[in-house]
Amino acid sequence: METLLRRYTELPYVVDYLRTEELALLNPATWDDRNDSFFIEEYARRSGAKSVYALCLADCAETYHHWRVFSHGSSGACIQFKRKEFLTAISKVEGLRSEAVSYKTINELRRVKPALNELPFLKRFAFQNEGEFRLFYTSETKEPPIQRIPVPRHCVDRIILSPWLPNVVADRVKETLKSIPGCSNVKMYRSTLVENEDWKNLANGGT
Repeated sequence: METLLRRYTELPYVVDYLRTEELALLNPATWDDRNDSFFIEEYARRSGAKSVYALCLADCAETYHHWRVFSHGSSGACIQFKRKEFLTAISKVEGLRSEAVSYKTINELRRVKPALNELPFLKRFAFQNEGEFRLFYTSETKEPPIQRIPVPRHCVDRIILSPWLPNVVADRVKETLKSIPGCSNVKMYRSTLVENEDWKNLANGGT
């Protein structure tokens, strides 16, 4: 189990979080994986929930897949949370569920029908490399399209900027983020996943 949880997102959401110390959970209806959102919609229908919200984190090390799919382009970013502190913070939110997603094949679900409370945390096996840890919240009344939950900044391990963001721009972005009140000591780096000088040096016998 990773000691960190990673929220791959975009810079506007990083700014929003750093200013408010709140994470924004959105309605899953617009998710690209319609199988996933259908299971959540079915859960809402059968449970009587009028509003549903979710937020996805990665419970695994940094991968190209996560950057490419969830945070592609120069505006991508990752909020890296300290797992223990993060889970302690969200445990104070009444009604919030936080669980690892289970990845199942069609045949597995045919053999063992999923219980109702499993539906929001089930995905097809083909998505298993996501290593997703999901936050899920429902309400029996119709509420605004965003549900915000408090997560103090001390839960942040670091902010990682996109590997496709030019270095000179990344430096300015870090300066801007650190100028947000209370953020001067937050660690911020640009990912070197797609271009790492230490890795390239090993090609010619470097150390």
